[in-house]
Amino acid sequence: MVYQSPVGARDLLPLDVAQKRWIEQRLQQVFHRWGYHRIITSTLERMDTLMAGGAIERSTVIQLQNSDDEDLGLRPELTASIARTAVTRMAGVTYPQRLYYNANVFQRTGELKHNRQQEFYQAGVELLGSDGNLADAEILLLVADCLQALGLNHWYFILGEAEITRSLLKAFPPHLQEKVRSAIAHLDRVTIDTLPLSDELRERARIMLDLRGNPAEVLQKVSSLGLDQPLQAVVDNLKSLVKLLESSVNSSTTPIKAKGIEIILDLSLLQTFDYYTGIVFEVVSDTDGQTRVVGRGGRYDQLLGLYHPKGESIPGIGFALFLEDLQQILLSAGRLPQTTPASNWLIVPETPDAYTAAFAYATKLRDSTHLVRVEMDLGGRDADEIRQYAGDRNIAQIAWIKADGSTMIEPVKSRE
Repeated sequence: MVYQSPVGARDLLPLDVAQKRWIEQRLQQVFHRWGYHRIITSTLERMDTLMAGGAIERSTVIQLQNSDDEDLGLRPELTASIARTAVTRMAGVTYPQRLYYNANVFQRTGELKHNRQQEFYQAGVELLGSDGNLADAEILLLVADCLQALGLNHWYFILGEAEITRSLLKAFPPHLQEKVRSAIAHLDRVTIDTLPLSDELRERARIMLDLRGNPAEVLQKVSSLGLDQPLQAVVDNLKSLVKLLESSVNSSTTPIKAKGIEIILDLSLLQTFDYYTGIVFEVVSDTDGQTRVVGRGGRYDQLLGLYHPKGESIPGIGFALFLEDLQQILLSAGRLPQTTPASNWLIVPETPDAYTAAFAYATKLRDSTHLVRVEMDLGGRDADEIRQYAGDRNIAQIAWIKADGSTMIEPVKSRE
């Protein structure tokens, strides 16, 4: 019998881990610089917790059941878990709370064909307790800083506004709203032309088809749709956010930021998790003609209230970056480590009575203020085989240890 990982799961070998850690460490440094603190939530959640947002389909959750017959699921994303934790375990904290995570998530993809992946890794942040353009801008600029730290140059935002999109769709008959939304999202003019709509609504749908592109042009078009005062205020707020982002980027002296943040405004954009109430966005990489979504996020001002014991609403906004997609892009660009880190030292006790001295020498090296990788030779090889091993593994130096503690240091020639 051949034992293999379950369908949809995969093992990360040392080189995979080294590349993943390269990304995670750079993102973590950015999160720390922006004042965010790490939170770790349970991998398992009660199904009623995951369903509370009203947007996660039960069929997409990998479900489990414990001995108490509780319905449990593996988290398909982190926002709901952090929202639950914030209002049940962090009562009395001052806001805003800046939290970040680096974790695995699990998403059932229906038919498991061709070993389709079900476990994914994400890193992201949640900014809780603040609404308004300043908080929205912080999140978007934080994304830009993260991608700059990774050296990802060719990317852009697709920015939408959930409240505007839902409001525009309310003008259509309820039984046709989802078909109109789907047609607009897929630029499907044929469906728009064949749906049983009045001439006025058909023209409205055609205009909505074109509500994507340059922010200034899109905002001008949407304003022509005869918006009521509350919705016009949301449009004006979105216009102010775009202006704030542009002015913040232009005032920066950082080379990559000086090129500007490219924003494509798309008012048909609605995310999979339908708890978003304000801006929503996708982060799209465009490298060598291939586009790939490497992150998503948005504002969710009603979600925390679903978990709050008193139903109190606490605004929130956040994003998740998809580490597997980033790893593939950065690997193709030659940005990631190509080998696992080599050890700095190989400690070789020359005789059995030198074991104690060898361990003591290795301990002294490991106690350095800098990270030093120190291996101990475990015997069974002659000197030539030891040198062969060290060269093959790109170990920098061999320390030959005698029983009296005397040491001979031998540099190793790399065999690459």
